[in-house]
Amino acid sequence: MGTDRLRELRRAIHSGDPAAMVAAVEHHGLRPSLQLAGEVLLVALRADAAGASDLADRFAAALEGRGWDGDLELATALRAAMAGHDEQGLGDLAVDLDELADVLEGAPEYSGGYLDLRSGEIWPLSVADGDGWDDPLDLDLDDSERWLSVWPQGSRDGYQDMVQFAETCTDAVLAGKLDVALNGRGAFRRFKDVLFDYPDERAEWFSFSDDRRRGRARAWLAAAGYRAVFRPVSGSSGR
Repeated sequence: MGTDRLRELRRAIHSGDPAAMVAAVEHHGLRPSLQLAGEVLLVALRADAAGASDLADRFAAALEGRGWDGDLELATALRAAMAGHDEQGLGDLAVDLDELADVLEGAPEYSGGYLDLRSGEIWPLSVADGDGWDDPLDLDLDDSERWLSVWPQGSRDGYQDMVQFAETCTDAVLAGKLDVALNGRGAFRRFKDVLFDYPDERAEWFSFSDDRRRGRARAWLAAAGYRAVFRPVSGSSGR
């Protein structure tokens, strides 16, 4: 199931064991979650893990062939790691793409923040500017060499993900239910409610959504001049 594959890949990358990363990606195969699998491989490649290069070549080709947001950026990073040189001119930035995607796809009126270009940590806007805090942080947010502002793009892309996923459903009954769920306000909640009764398809949705969100965050970061690399986050292993 999709969620099991995601957990396996996440456990591998958080283990810090390059051999385990290669094994997890090999077991995963060329299926959805190419973004996360490619990210795992990038770490393994940089650790010169046995077998990583052959897998990376296959995954880079799959990413190039698929061409979703962020796929070409990740494929280029994999090929650069395989070759030992980089012609993109991007600076490495260790960042949690899940966290970045959450901020980018949040509601514009309620969220936003700043990405620390030294640590890769994302500070919510309310913390960074001290709004509502008795002891606001003393951050020079005008320092463009230290901070990158992250302004939400809204939920449009997330909605389109649901539409595209519904179009792939081969179960006519489920496809009909999802089509109804996607009409009108509250579509996100209704969509998830429908999938709750379809555990296999629900797992595939998690995998599909993770791939799309992670890719968009990677592409956004590349447009800002940075190559996303793995940043371990305490307590996120096996999520």
